Amino acid sequence: MTSSQRWTLLAAIVGSGIVFLDGTIVLIALPKIGELPTSFVGVLEGQNYVQSGYLAVLSALLILAGALADFYGRRRIFAIGLVGFGITSFLCGIAPNLELIVLFRVLQGAAGALLVPGSLSIITATFEGSARSKAFGTWAAATSGLAVLGQPIGGLLVDSLSWRAAFLINVPLVAIALWATLRHMRETRDTEASGRFDWLGAIVGAVAIGGLAFGATRGQQLEWRDSLAWGSLAVGAVALVVFPFLMARRRDPLVPLALFRIRDFAVINLSTFLIYAALYVTFFYQSVLLQGTLGYSAVGASLAGLPSGLLLTFLSQRVGAVAGRIGARPLLVVGPLIMAAGMVWWARIPTSSAAWPASFGDPASLVPPPSTFVDVLPAVVLFGIGISLVVAPLTSTLMSSVPSRNAGLGSAINNALSRVGAPLLGAVLFIAVSASFYSGLGDRVPGLDTSDPAVRAEIAPLNPPRGDVAEDVALAARQASVDAFRLAAILAAALLVAGAVANGVGLRGAAGEPGEAAERAVPEPRPEGAASGSPDPV
Repeated sequence: MTSSQRWTLLAAIVGSGIVFLDGTIVLIALPKIGELPTSFVGVLEGQNYVQSGYLAVLSALLILAGALADFYGRRRIFAIGLVGFGITSFLCGIAPNLELIVLFRVLQGAAGALLVPGSLSIITATFEGSARSKAFGTWAAATSGLAVLGQPIGGLLVDSLSWRAAFLINVPLVAIALWATLRHMRETRDTEASGRFDWLGAIVGAVAIGGLAFGATRGQQLEWRDSLAWGSLAVGAVALVVFPFLMARRRDPLVPLALFRIRDFAVINLSTFLIYAALYVTFFYQSVLLQGTLGYSAVGASLAGLPSGLLLTFLSQRVGAVAGRIGARPLLVVGPLIMAAGMVWWARIPTSSAAWPASFGDPASLVPPPSTFVDVLPAVVLFGIGISLVVAPLTSTLMSSVPSRNAGLGSAINNALSRVGAPLLGAVLFIAVSASFYSGLGDRVPGLDTSDPAVRAEIAPLNPPRGDVAEDVALAARQASVDAFRLAAILAAALLVAGAVANGVGLRGAAGEPGEAAERAVPEPRPEGAASGSPDPV
């Protein structure tokens, strides 16, 4: 490996890794972010926007970003993404209120979209043969490690410095990656591209995904009484209906519809949508429950969730080897079922579960209370084993299901679905959690008007009450929060079971190299000047 290759690989790892890191490190900071002044959004709503708004914009622009990199240069688009991510991370870190941090977080998601698909295409263009496989292995291990370290790093920064450090830590990382990109990375483009860029398709696709994601997020936060939310859903739904007809008639479509004629590709994207939506409960509600309801410190919450990440990091490579021998389908059935078992264990967590006020400044506090070993650790370990059985086989099945010339597009589509599942199905979970919480709170405190906006501003699901509230109300809020989380855990388990069923019934064979059927399913790009002809078959 040459010096330029090493620096290019480092840039690709850091560039995509900070996007993954930001998806976990910010979760630990959410309870503290919820203490910011706010005038227009509620506490839980604002916390939800900080995470789901970032994911929605990131998801909406992934396919567009991948196409831009192929057409206009991967190094150029990657560098633009790094600069944008660095600037928006700095703005998030100095934001004075909840509304501004939501805005900057959305812009950060747009910049992140330029980094995720580009990193893999850059590695593909930089390495060949066995060196490329080794580079991909290094990339996977390093990005998984960054994601695993996100929660403990976040806990350390939040408790010892400030929640703002969770964003500002990105700035020096971006500087390193940008230097390596500009100094050592060579410019590459897709030499097989026809030269036409489907801007109309890109816009319609982004409107479809973004409209649905934004409408779902805003609708759940405003209890479906907001015209903008309904309007966004309507626009997104119309764009989603128009998109396939548009793709069928474009000479050089952004997304060839024939890809979805490939059975394994269609099935794996469906199961991805379901499984990654279930992750929303684990990574969002778990963090808020532990800190906001049960009283864990940020360090305690991060350490409690650490086993899942460690299992994913150390088992994924071995699971990939097993999948190569026995096929991916058994693992893609068993894995989600084990994850579902972990969610069911979460659903049994008692209201009396003790807090873990862990602090790196107090070594004695790093010993978890006995309830953590009973109430939390089994669920975390089950979930970690399950997701370790899923990630590598899912990726290998996806990449083997599409023709090699469509590998980048297939990866971008799957990545977009994995990220859009959280805000879309997460909206349904949010409705259920909020309804359960305020219904339970009203039953426990009969004289409390839970529909009063002032009450909802002080008492939010899974968060400690703001201001002075009576002790019996605070206890009732804790009990209602645990009940609401139990419901969310059961719904997440149902999504995971559905994903397992889809894989078991729909997938055909083992993962491997792209097959002849996949190569035949998507026609070669039409030559320049050719007639558009009839729509591509679906």
